[in-house]
Amino acid sequence: MNKHFGKFGWGTGAILALSLALSACGGSNGSNASAGTAGAAGSSASKPVELTMAYMNFGTTTDLQAVQDEISKITKEKINATVKLMPIDVAAWQQQVNLLLAGNENLDLLVTSSFYNYSSQVAKNQLIPLDDLLAQYGTGIKDTMNEKIYNGTKIDGKIYGVPSVRDTAADYGMLMRKDLVDKYGIDLNSLQSFEDLGSVFQTIKDKEPGIIPLVQNTTSQTVASIMYNKDIDLLGDGLGAMLINKNDLKVVNMFDTREYKDAIAQARKWYETGYIMQDAATTQESGNSLVKAGKAFGYLSNMKPGFEQQDSKADGREMVAARFTQPVTQSTSANGFMLSIPRNSRNPERAMQLMNLLYTDKDIVNLLDNGIEGKHYVKNADGTIKMPDGAAQGYLFNQWEVGNNALAGVWEGTPADIWEQMKKFNDSAIFSKALGFTFDASPVKTEVAAATNVLNQYKVGLESGTLDPALLTEFNGKMKAAGLDRIIAEKQKQLDAWAAANAQ
Repeated sequence: MNKHFGKFGWGTGAILALSLALSACGGSNGSNASAGTAGAAGSSASKPVELTMAYMNFGTTTDLQAVQDEISKITKEKINATVKLMPIDVAAWQQQVNLLLAGNENLDLLVTSSFYNYSSQVAKNQLIPLDDLLAQYGTGIKDTMNEKIYNGTKIDGKIYGVPSVRDTAADYGMLMRKDLVDKYGIDLNSLQSFEDLGSVFQTIKDKEPGIIPLVQNTTSQTVASIMYNKDIDLLGDGLGAMLINKNDLKVVNMFDTREYKDAIAQARKWYETGYIMQDAATTQESGNSLVKAGKAFGYLSNMKPGFEQQDSKADGREMVAARFTQPVTQSTSANGFMLSIPRNSRNPERAMQLMNLLYTDKDIVNLLDNGIEGKHYVKNADGTIKMPDGAAQGYLFNQWEVGNNALAGVWEGTPADIWEQMKKFNDSAIFSKALGFTFDASPVKTEVAAATNVLNQYKVGLESGTLDPALLTEFNGKMKAAGLDRIIAEKQKQLDAWAAANAQ
């Protein structure tokens, strides 16, 4: 699933790219003859309809029509509706969705996100409140996820989007090449904090001179950000954030917190010692590609159950992890990716029935996520799935976006009980008190633009260890001059109103 959508750096493009990098693995496949039919009595007697679902597309999906046809066979029987899948390239997402919502074209289900104008879509009356429809036609959905996540999309006390079932929490640590861990007898159990990694980095630096001990995870996930994200809820853009462990709703300047200062100081220490790649602030290469090329030992990352197996595939080498934190759920963990019903749906009741199936019907979920059995995947004896022999590429769908991923087949190499692990992981998390809050930056858009320009000058340099932390005073001065205090005040005002409306 996503590399945890609520934990990324700055900018929606980076957030979505990271979400793709860690798209979720599914659960076991099977049939569910009765699932999804709650509230649909009489559907088969009503007129047949076509339901259109728009979602973000990150690559080339093969055989979409064939998969769509198979899904429609099931939905035709259960709710007397066929399904039209509408993938929209992520680069064109905002523009195309704005046009769809502003026009009269029928659209029944839409992936929505706090990173992509969810609150403004609600404010413009472009999305339908779902509470009554969920109570009548979506009765199978609520039990598929943690209740806090289910309720974590509310605006003014109403649900306008339903989160996908995915990793809604993250823990933080270090991914390392297992061959080098074994070669030098590195005891992962002895590593209890990020600070403990120094001795490991020194071993790699001394004994593997051609390999960089520590590289960035992605161009948006800096070394320091992984260390402070366990403590700081960015509240969307990081321009005004909240300390999770304070158990309050006070918006602060994160760049002036002890947690931020400690993280950039540690990054600087590692950089000066030669542990971090020297061009960390400017390189466009990911940790996955650098490890795969044999240039790097590992990278810091936010994680989840099965993460080592997932990144072992991406890295082309077996990876192991040292995990240092308890799972954390942040403000955007629920509303990062949802399904909503647009106002211009001509069949909102039937759209909710389809949504219900996407959370309860294993056959539909598995078709959507993995394609057609025998063509796009085959089952192993242990119930996991794999690509058919000789297949160059299977069916591709960004499954973490939509519905109940726990119903989809688990790909080989991933623990068969991954979704049991994921549920325990999600439920054990420290939950941000701001879960579900979305900031509307429009009242301070001028200040946000100016502050973002300052961020672009300093953030990556400070957080990669490239710049001296002594520059933090200068950085904060320029942020203040850009209007950060006004942004924080506006965010605090909105957060207080949100908390009152949602009885926090």
